Amino acid sequence: MKNKSGIPEKLQPCGVDYAFKRIGGKYKARILWHLGSKKVLRYGELSRTLPDITTKMLTQTLRELEDDKLINRKMYHEVPPKVEYSLSHTGEELIPFIKHLHNWGNKQLKNEGFSCED
Repeated sequence: MKNKSGIPEKLQPCGVDYAFKRIGGKYKARILWHLGSKKVLRYGELSRTLPDITTKMLTQTLRELEDDKLINRKMYHEVPPKVEYSLSHTGEELIPFIKHLHNWGNKQLKNEGFSCED
């Protein structure tokens, strides 16, 4: 069956699919969460915040978040070069949802006998 624009319904984008393509994966939501908490972080600070991420993966993930307009990248032309990352307005809109996931995860961990530190 086709919609008004002639696109088969099976091929129409779904909001959940769209959202998870933008924030899915192991690192994207975590990066957004940390930027939401700290407001501005440099590359090295993000790297220390996520010790399980490789340099290549951090760079790739930051580029994808920037391409999706979820984060802002500000480069200072100085020696040594300085780059800062912050949430865009669109990225800030995601924080309440990520916070809800954070609270849900902590509740589940507590139910399983783990203590959570924020």
